[in-house]
Amino acid sequence: MRSASSGPEPEPVGLTLVAGPEFSDELKSLDATMTSVEKVLDLPALRAQAADLEEQSGAPDLWNDPEAAQKVTSRLSHLQGSLRRVEGIRSRIDDLAVLWELAEGEEDQDTRDEALAELDKLKKDVEALEVQTLLNGEYDAREALVTVRAEAGGVDAADFTEMLMRMYLRWAERHGYKTEVYDTSYAEEAGIKSATFKVAAPYAYGTLSIEQGTHRLVRISPFDNQGRRQTSFAGVEVLPVVESDDHVEIPDDDIRVDVFRSSGPGGQGVNTTDSAVRITHLPTGIVVSCQNERSQIQNRASAMAVLQAKLLERRRQEEQARMDALKGDSSGSWGNQMRSYVLHPYQMVKDLRTDYETGNTQSVLDGEIDDFIEAGIRWRKSA
Repeated sequence: MRSASSGPEPEPVGLTLVAGPEFSDELKSLDATMTSVEKVLDLPALRAQAADLEEQSGAPDLWNDPEAAQKVTSRLSHLQGSLRRVEGIRSRIDDLAVLWELAEGEEDQDTRDEALAELDKLKKDVEALEVQTLLNGEYDAREALVTVRAEAGGVDAADFTEMLMRMYLRWAERHGYKTEVYDTSYAEEAGIKSATFKVAAPYAYGTLSIEQGTHRLVRISPFDNQGRRQTSFAGVEVLPVVESDDHVEIPDDDIRVDVFRSSGPGGQGVNTTDSAVRITHLPTGIVVSCQNERSQIQNRASAMAVLQAKLLERRRQEEQARMDALKGDSSGSWGNQMRSYVLHPYQMVKDLRTDYETGNTQSVLDGEIDDFIEAGIRWRKSA
């Protein structure tokens, strides 16, 4: 079982005892893993894509279509960042071999310790890069639409749902990913009933899709005047953002559009016009809404984008169900009951699929969830 410490990072145990041949073997193994990662990522193809996008970004008429321009510049930035990351790690591996040779030649223990510390950091960085190569699903490279929704637990569930929304927004902020909140439905006493937001970053869907499922919180309820322990639940749904070539057609006759006044916490009105939009897809009963844009037109466009994403996911699930039926696959969904957050009587966050856990609950709720995501992606690939 993997676990994380609730305290500060411990010093690598026993690394200073590694002999020269052992260090060389570990470095060779790391070099081989990195070579495999580079092959899977196909660096020549990435460089060619980056060069093509650079040429597109220099076109004088690029910003005549702001949406297309944003996609070009965002994709270019991501590719350039990925290339810098891979090339930087490769350079560090090469430099480390030289550093260790220097330390051994001069029998300098301080330099040995520096090399050992760098080896430990490189192992973690290569492992994280290796996880990226596992995101090769049909929609993994897409941006993500995330919906958090209160389930059983009353006001505690609504409060927990708001905690989860904050966790994901903080996670995105830590990585420098742009987010856009489309809709927030506030609960009467505290927290939110639901919220939908977009994470605008390449591979956001592949990365965050591991978070889909039911999250459970156990704590002393701040809303119970008797101070009793309360268990509450919140659901997380993650969808890929629809792109222009997805062909998700929605006839006008298939939808009903209602407009209403946006509301804030406690039912307070946040504007004086009926600019919020609710769209009902009549054939499926799917309902989406958007109230966070400034105009009714913008809210309708955002709501339609969410509806298209839900219909795309529905189509994908139907196709997967047909494939599973052909394969005789009767396994249930892995997404349900996927993580527990225990704040009382002890502190622990545990993923019920991977067994990864940590006692540092506050850091997790502050958005430090990369270790859980990495463990989940590896688990999903091996399941």
